[in-house]
Amino acid sequence: MTTLLDNISAHFEHALPFVIYRKPNDSIVSAFLMQETTLRFVSDFEEAGFVFAPFSSIDKAILFPMEHALISSEELTLENYKEKNDVFKTDTADKEAYLETVEKAIQQIRLGHLKKVVISREELLKIPDFNLIEVYKKLLTTYKNAFVYAWFHPKVGLWLGATPETLLSTENTSFTTMSLAGTQVYEDNKKTIWKSKELAEQQLVTTFIEKQLEQVATDLEVDKTETVKAGDLLHLRTKVSGSLKHSASLKELICALHPTPAVCGLPRAAARNFILKNEVYERDYYTGFLGELNLQKEKSSVPKTVLFVNLRCMKINDKNSASLFIGGGITEDSNAEREWEETISKSKTMKCVL
Repeated sequence: MTTLLDNISAHFEHALPFVIYRKPNDSIVSAFLMQETTLRFVSDFEEAGFVFAPFSSIDKAILFPMEHALISSEELTLENYKEKNDVFKTDTADKEAYLETVEKAIQQIRLGHLKKVVISREELLKIPDFNLIEVYKKLLTTYKNAFVYAWFHPKVGLWLGATPETLLSTENTSFTTMSLAGTQVYEDNKKTIWKSKELAEQQLVTTFIEKQLEQVATDLEVDKTETVKAGDLLHLRTKVSGSLKHSASLKELICALHPTPAVCGLPRAAARNFILKNEVYERDYYTGFLGELNLQKEKSSVPKTVLFVNLRCMKINDKNSASLFIGGGITEDSNAEREWEETISKSKTMKCVL
């Protein structure tokens, strides 16, 4: 019997577009299998399908339309595998450039031009024995509480990830989103204590989201901040919910949220400009967003949108190399060397499955 993973493998071999994904804490894996290679884009976010958007502009968001896809779901039971220790040496070739960018960011914050900015980097890895299905299965078993995906289009490339951050979930006019910031390595039997820098960063993100949503939403509710685990890392998370104003559209709601301060900074326009001008690589789809757009699972059901921020991800450049993308929030109290070490911790999310 042919399984969904067999179909994905065949699609990849024939260079046909697809996405396979599993939502957090779920056992159901779903896929969009495209039958031709036309590259289509979202126009107004009223379409139905699977969306894959870059960091820089939602106007370049790629759409796998529902009407052009074979959509399939399957329950997967996977055996745990022994997680390998990080056998990759950290590539320090761009360390000086990264530290320099962080120092420049701290200077801009102290001058009052920025409150926070997220600085990221790309790390190239040699992967001589890459196997798409095996790596995807490892991601599924390792990151059960993340959105785990593999996305491919022959004109764009192959991306994989396990993101802990929801950008937006909607049903009718109701929606939920979250602010996610702060990172520390999880340690068994150790009480989690957050530093003032991380708590302040989290509050900045939450306040921004509230302010942005006031323009397009009503009945806003902000939950208590909690600690959540993603793989071997801990983060601070605050859930925010509300209702979309009758005069507002889904596109306006997405534009209000993306890019969040958790992947960009504050003020947003100044932080985005700083990133585009100073980061030494192109983010592409890293820190963009992806997910189901206006999907109606059954004829009687309401269309739902569930989008995730594209964090903890990598792009497979060819069968021998991968690009990992990692970053962190810079504030006035940041230390460049410690920020570098944090990116090393975050890089293990992907390294441990390769």
